[in-house]
Amino acid sequence: MFPNVDPFETGMLDVGDAQEIYWECSGNPSGRPALYLHGGPGSGCTPGSRRYFDPAIYKIVLTDQRGCGRSRPHVEKATDLDVNTTTHLIQDLERLRKHLRIDRWTVLGASWGTTLGLAYAQTYPQRIRAMVLASVTTTARHEVNWITRDMGRVFPEQWERFAAVASFDPIEGPDLVDAYAALVFSPDPGIRERAAREWCAWEDAHISLARGYSPSRRFEDAPFRLLFTRIVTHYWRHAAFLTEDRLIQNASLLNEIPGILLHGRYDISSPLETAWKLHRQWRASVLRVIDDGGHGGGTMHESIVEAMNQIGSV
Repeated sequence: MFPNVDPFETGMLDVGDAQEIYWECSGNPSGRPALYLHGGPGSGCTPGSRRYFDPAIYKIVLTDQRGCGRSRPHVEKATDLDVNTTTHLIQDLERLRKHLRIDRWTVLGASWGTTLGLAYAQTYPQRIRAMVLASVTTTARHEVNWITRDMGRVFPEQWERFAAVASFDPIEGPDLVDAYAALVFSPDPGIRERAAREWCAWEDAHISLARGYSPSRRFEDAPFRLLFTRIVTHYWRHAAFLTEDRLIQNASLLNEIPGILLHGRYDISSPLETAWKLHRQWRASVLRVIDDGGHGGGTMHESIVEAMNQIGSV
């Protein structure tokens, strides 16, 4: 990865609904515009996100999606999420593009950022120059069911603890994601904290197959855990507010956009099948399987840098 660089410009953009999103630009002010879309949803960007881009080539744009990171206000009550949907995030990106006077930009997305990147690109394909998508997911209902229920067959001990917090009953009880989405807004702070802690422990468990894995240090922060869990359960319980498999079915809208898909062979969180199906429908895409990678890890970071260097010449 490239050495870290400091932003040369930052700001808060009013996107309506009493929301402001944080944005920053670093690298080359006259370079090729490139947008980074963080994962989660709800994780926000970190300084390390800039390091995927050659600062001599790219004008690097980072933004924290509404409700998280340095964007304001944070999600504090369930009704705050009424104005936090995929459609809202897509329009936020368009407002940011216009604010920065960018005609077209290259998009790099990771994990949830691939879902948002695909949804944005399919809405505004004329604004996308190229894409790099790492750890591909579309947040479809069947993917959410896999990651929250079916994967218990792979990690039975961890899943039993995860499900027990919500008193999950697969026959009588509510959906597991729905249950957690309610628990993190409980009036009891102890219930909120336990739910957030166990949700993040499950997140750590199912990404643990990657070589060099270590638990996320960000999950050690209690306010971050709670905010992250509130937002991710909101998007997952609604399957990203998208009709099932829409992003795969509409992939032909991207056929004039070059793309590189990077996916770990050992990605149990988001099995390779989704990236493969997307690649088959998106004729301008290249799929690279990272044989030592999971949902990240291995040589995924190096592969992202290589892809961004390659796509920068397109």
